[in-house]
Amino acid sequence: MKKIGFLSFGHWSPNPHSKTRSAADFLHQSIDLAVAAEELGVDGAYFRVHHFAQQAGSPFPLLSAIGARTSKIEIGTGVIDMRYENPLYMAENAGAADLISGGRLQLGISRGSPEQVIDGWRYFGYAPAEGETGADMARQHAEAFLKVIEGEGFARPNPRPMFPNPPGLLRVEPYSEGLRDRIWWGSSSNATAVWAAELGMNLQSSTLKDDETGEPLHVQQRKQIEAYREAFKAAGHTREPRVSVSRSIFALTDDMDRAYFGHDRDSRDQVGMIDDTTRAIFGRSYAAEPDVLVKQLREDEAIQAADTLLLTVPNQLGVDYNAHVLESILTQVAPELGWR
Repeated sequence: MKKIGFLSFGHWSPNPHSKTRSAADFLHQSIDLAVAAEELGVDGAYFRVHHFAQQAGSPFPLLSAIGARTSKIEIGTGVIDMRYENPLYMAENAGAADLISGGRLQLGISRGSPEQVIDGWRYFGYAPAEGETGADMARQHAEAFLKVIEGEGFARPNPRPMFPNPPGLLRVEPYSEGLRDRIWWGSSSNATAVWAAELGMNLQSSTLKDDETGEPLHVQQRKQIEAYREAFKAAGHTREPRVSVSRSIFALTDDMDRAYFGHDRDSRDQVGMIDDTTRAIFGRSYAAEPDVLVKQLREDEAIQAADTLLLTVPNQLGVDYNAHVLESILTQVAPELGWR
């Protein structure tokens, strides 16, 4: 059995061919897609976060709205760029969203990815300390966030408060029990996967990874997952960690599917540079008839190793078509692979 969720990059565009022509379209349609996905039996609704772009920026209003409209589906991100975040304010937002959803938040965080603007986090009031990088700052923000959501008091109370205080030091409110175990780190390297394991976070590995060995993406990811799980166990954590990988997978079941994605059937991994400094490997997409997909996905070592698969969806094609994409995977592919 494997959990299957969708991952939306949340694009909108005034292009007449787009079903999401505004931010309002994206937000309302994301809620509707999460509701439809829950009815289909999809396990998770996840959203990418990009600043200064026509995509989802602050995710918590959307996650809260989905939490209020659904009852079972996991609600998450993949990922929030921690270079931009105030850890304490983020803890308040995350706690509220988790309580609204009844403890269904699965929050993916990371150091972020290439941006729309230069050092965008500076406009949000953040800058690395001298001699440190933006990635260092992101990990520091993440560690502060993880500490705060543990629920321990740390702030000295005012002796003459506006409202009565409980005894002892105060914590950030609202506190949501169990949220600390539902934080994921989006890792592009083996080293940061091990770091995430040591801190007791779950692991998200996407279709983009540092090219550390020259092997196909799915092989590098499988090795990353193995290193992560070994480090998680060595750190002494007692719970079972979760691991997700994301993929673009489309079952070609009708003429519309073939028109949109039939040309992707011969897709291969690609190698490129990130920020002109890091060699990265970009994973292939899968688009084929269901029986062919089953054979292809059996050979993807990372998908087999992960407990959760996030299907990237073309959100600009609208709610109905994306629900069809998800239903095709759930009914015609997943059962043949033993995932359902």
